[in-house]
Formats: sequence, C-alpha cells, structure tokens
Amino acid sequence: MFDKFKFGKKPVMHKQIYVNLAVNDLLRSRAFFESLGLSFNPQFSNDQGACLVLGENIYAMLLTKDFFKTFTAKPIGDASKSTEMLLCLSCESRAEVDGLVAKAVAAGGTAPRAPQDHGFMYGHGFEDLDGHIWELMHMADPSRAV
Repeated sequence: MFDKFKFGKKPVMHKQIYVNLAVNDLLRSRAFFESLGLSFNPQFSNDQGACLVLGENIYAMLLTKDFFKTFTAKPIGDASKSTEMLLCLSCESRAEVDGLVAKAVAAGGTAPRAPQDHGFMYGHGFEDLDGHIWELMHMADPSRAV
C-alpha cells in the first residue's frame, strides 16, 4: 500500500503526528476541547501550550500566539478570516460525527456547513473558538468511494 511513498529503498513511516495551532486564549481553548470529551497530555502542556490528544499517536499542540511565533518568521494567519488548513478526523459512526459537532457548537464553536452524505462517507465539521476548521467523517463503505 505504501510502496508509492518510498524514498530510497525503505518506505518513510512516521510514528506520530503533531499539528500546531495558534490560539488566542489557551485556557478557553482547553475548556472548549475538554467539553468535547478530549483530554490533554500534562507531560507536554504548560502555560504556553497544551498537547491535545486526538488519537493513539495523533496530537494537536495548542500554542499561545507568542509561543507559536518562536517557530516561524512568517506572520500568523487569522483562522477566523482565512483558511489555513483543514484538519480531518475519522469517527466510528455518523452519531459520533453529529455528537461532536453538537458539543462543539454548544461550547461556542460554529458549524458553518451542512452535513455531507456521500453514501459511502458521511461528514460534518466545526470551527473552534479561533476559527480552525475541524472536519469529521465516518467512512461507512470505502469500497463505494469514487
């Protein structure tokens, strides 16, 4: 499956992913994601950043803007005004997709688009307090994908 992605003779296989996101208010952002039922790894969290656990080896680092600036010379985009990225996470069911979107909206996020039902895949998403877009999808029957 991964043969296409070989560099040299050995395929590149990364063990973890850390997505770094600049946030306006770290405490508010932590409370928002905790209200979705997610947790943080205290070993990699402090007053400048918080390690949001998204899966077994999937994390989002929520970083204060001042700390985020130490990693780049480029200006930080305003996610509430422009799209910087789309982060998509898989869910176990349509109900989980809808439940997470409902929790996000109840916690102050928004759901800017209607759910998308493609038969083989169901998706919906939300914007967090800073405008970062979180897409959620459930793949019901991948064999029907176009």
